[in-house]
Amino acid sequence: MTAVPRGPGAPARRSVLRAAAGAAAGGAVSGCAGGAADGVAADGTVTIQVWHGQTDTALKVVKSLVAAFHRTHPDIRVDLGGGVLADAMLQKATAALASGAYPDVAFVFGSDLASVARSPKVVDLTSYVRARRTPWASYWPSARAAVTINGQVRAMPAVVDCLAMVCNKKVFARAGVELPEPGWSWDDFTDLARRLTDAGEGRFGTGWPAAGDEDTVWRLWPLIWGLGGEVIAEDGKHIGFTQEGVRALEVLRGLVRDKSVYVDPKPAGEQMYKVFLSGRMAMVPTGPWQLPDILQAKLDYHVVPLPTFDGDPVTISGPDTWTVFDNGEHRARAARTFVSWLTSPAQDSRWDVEAGSLPLSRGSEDSPAWREHATRTRGLSVFTEALASARVRPVHPAYPSISLALGQAIVSVLLDRASPRAAIRACAEDANAALLIPR
Repeated sequence: MTAVPRGPGAPARRSVLRAAAGAAAGGAVSGCAGGAADGVAADGTVTIQVWHGQTDTALKVVKSLVAAFHRTHPDIRVDLGGGVLADAMLQKATAALASGAYPDVAFVFGSDLASVARSPKVVDLTSYVRARRTPWASYWPSARAAVTINGQVRAMPAVVDCLAMVCNKKVFARAGVELPEPGWSWDDFTDLARRLTDAGEGRFGTGWPAAGDEDTVWRLWPLIWGLGGEVIAEDGKHIGFTQEGVRALEVLRGLVRDKSVYVDPKPAGEQMYKVFLSGRMAMVPTGPWQLPDILQAKLDYHVVPLPTFDGDPVTISGPDTWTVFDNGEHRARAARTFVSWLTSPAQDSRWDVEAGSLPLSRGSEDSPAWREHATRTRGLSVFTEALASARVRPVHPAYPSISLALGQAIVSVLLDRASPRAAIRACAEDANAALLIPR
């Protein structure tokens, strides 16, 4: 699940959007839930600990959903805790597994699941979902792919999203430029960014995060995929975007040379979104989590699918997960019950509406609550429709190293310190070395 960023200065997806609650969220941080053997109290109640990874609005929704779960499942108690930012969940969970004091459920980024799932304490959910105890078949393909490793289901989808382009209609109108429509190209994008830039007014055509983190990186994958590249080559020993990465970075270099891109060095694109919300940026590639802030800022906006190279639409979905850990039979069973209940259409559609996410499944999308919400929120359907063909990053232990290397390459191009070819060459050296490390 994701938390919705609030206020014009709120960091986006990689911090507030998917941040965790602080220590005030309550709950112990040890792996012992309830203090009873196997989590079972004398009255038969099973207590499970959930490191939920939410804050602000999302935390309120989680607490409300847990209260509803308690009313319908009186034999299971959910202890919300963790006290860690979601960006640090990988380190927190890894340390917890090493110490033997780990939770029953944790909110783990999809890009980190492969690293966490190397532990034998991560519950294999394959037989559970095959027994139709979850709406598995109804989940979007990207959500299923994000939790599947070597054919095994290692977690449950927690949240799903994707990228599209959001345009400020007022900026377009003032510049006398027509809004883009589906089927536009990356050449169209760079041309529009140049035409919509006005140095005198401090206005940029577009923006790109440049902290070198995953928020910087995941926006480039649709370009690479659109050119026919892959994150990892078929042999599993090399990156699969040596040439495609160069061409994708040439798009960014064009923006830099035209001075039409706002380069944001702060994590999560915090400043980039401030510039867009202030009306000084024409277009921003972003996700549905940004719509509440856009509405709050009272911007007149237009949402369009991402540009393409060949007319075939491609976007990226960044599903995150509820990962279940084995603290004994009773607690594992209770944990599976909780996450399957939490991600079923009735609860998920409520989450989507109140916390600002997209529906995990077609069942959630078909719910009256979501349909009414989508009708009220202009442009939201563009994101939802893109989920049907969205791609995900590979669930691979080396992915964080690949991301780090590509992030450095992107930053070097955005800061005009390296050519796209030199940047990808350096990226390949580090990423290929990571792929050769035994896992």
